[in-house]
Amino acid sequence: MAAPTHKSPSNFMSGLKSGVRAALVFGALLGLSACAGFGGGEAPPPRPVVQAPPPVIEPAPQPVPARPAGPPTRDAGNFFTPKGMEARAGSLVRVALLLPFNAPRAEVRTLSNSLYNAAQLALFEFNNPDILLMPKATGGSAAGARAAAEEAIREGADLIIGPLFAEEVTAVAPVAQASNVPVVAFSTDQRVAGSGVYLLSFPPDEDVFRIVDYAVTHGFTSFAALFPQNEYGERVGGVFRQAVAERGSHIVAVDTYPANGGSMNAAVERIANYAARKGALVSRRAELKKAGDAQGLKALEKRDTIGDVAYQAVFLPEGGQQLKALAPLLPYYDVDPRKVKFLGTGLWDDPSLEREPSLEGGWYPAPPPEAHAQFVTRYIRAYGGTPPRIASLAYDAVSLTVALSSRLEGQRFTTSALTAPDGFAGVDGIFRFLPDGRTQRGLAIMEMHSSGPVVIDPAPASFNVPPSL
Repeated sequence: MAAPTHKSPSNFMSGLKSGVRAALVFGALLGLSACAGFGGGEAPPPRPVVQAPPPVIEPAPQPVPARPAGPPTRDAGNFFTPKGMEARAGSLVRVALLLPFNAPRAEVRTLSNSLYNAAQLALFEFNNPDILLMPKATGGSAAGARAAAEEAIREGADLIIGPLFAEEVTAVAPVAQASNVPVVAFSTDQRVAGSGVYLLSFPPDEDVFRIVDYAVTHGFTSFAALFPQNEYGERVGGVFRQAVAERGSHIVAVDTYPANGGSMNAAVERIANYAARKGALVSRRAELKKAGDAQGLKALEKRDTIGDVAYQAVFLPEGGQQLKALAPLLPYYDVDPRKVKFLGTGLWDDPSLEREPSLEGGWYPAPPPEAHAQFVTRYIRAYGGTPPRIASLAYDAVSLTVALSSRLEGQRFTTSALTAPDGFAGVDGIFRFLPDGRTQRGLAIMEMHSSGPVVIDPAPASFNVPPSL
């Protein structure tokens, strides 16, 4: 796939090949393509007051209560068609957008509204009047998501975008599969992928393999790691161990810390081997004092420890305030960032972390930043607030829908169309759906600096070409 260079928004989908390429028109923001209302005739959500999104790693899916057998009835006579569009009812491509607009938590509602706004922005810009977006509120629960999916299918949905959380996806999947309606969901939990569910998200596994690959090819073969004591830490920890072992390297030290904001000091002190190194310093000073070596004692005057740690790089899969608390503890316990490379995941892709001195020079994987920055600029211009990081997923999902909708009816959202091996190009770089529903992405390697992150290894422009190593 000859993926675009993303130098302007107009070439967003120009990398589509193998029959997936579509002629997309970058339209001015003249008006919103028709959108169906919420179930029960409610108005679409208001513009959001933007806040930080909730964590994107969710609890494990819970069992869904049994429901009566049989898929929702699909009767073309009952398909949703807005007033004024009756003449085009047969040509409409109906796309349901399932999000927890009415979730109990305010931050989830805000995130949902931001995803909805990003989806609308894609409709603005690609200006396809035959795409009918049907937002449905899930309540953030399995039962709510399933009810929303059933309603969407009865109203003629050809594709479901969303839901957001793994529990919701688990509930929607059998309903959609029974009606042969594919689902492009936003969960990062790869256990809910497959059987017609495709996860358009930022999978942590991809982050881990990418950063380990880059570190190993640049001479780092001994690692340490600090993981939060939660499901995310366990999951990323397992992938990290696998990635390091497969690349012939080794992990010298691993420790964990409370994920609920408890003290991280003890874990960092252990991984720094601080007590032994401080004891070595005390012993060395005693030796120098006994020998009367005043010059040697002076050289150690401002030291807290002696000797280096036994690893070349330390992996810190953390973000936000937790990372701001964790990272400075490493130099405090004499793990020198000038000698030990700090490595992260996509959670580091956060402007608020740029001014953390201990992260200076650290490496992390992220989607190529240029096109995403342009998306953010256009979002701010349209809605007046900065979108949360994952809002671009909704933009890419609708853009993908526009591209595939150019196909003949019955060929638009098939398995072969959605899993095209050349993939697609979006505002977060190239991506493709694997046959098992997981997402593969082309990621860049970024280096953290106080003036802003710098790309030190570009994302691949094609899935036929690996990242430059």
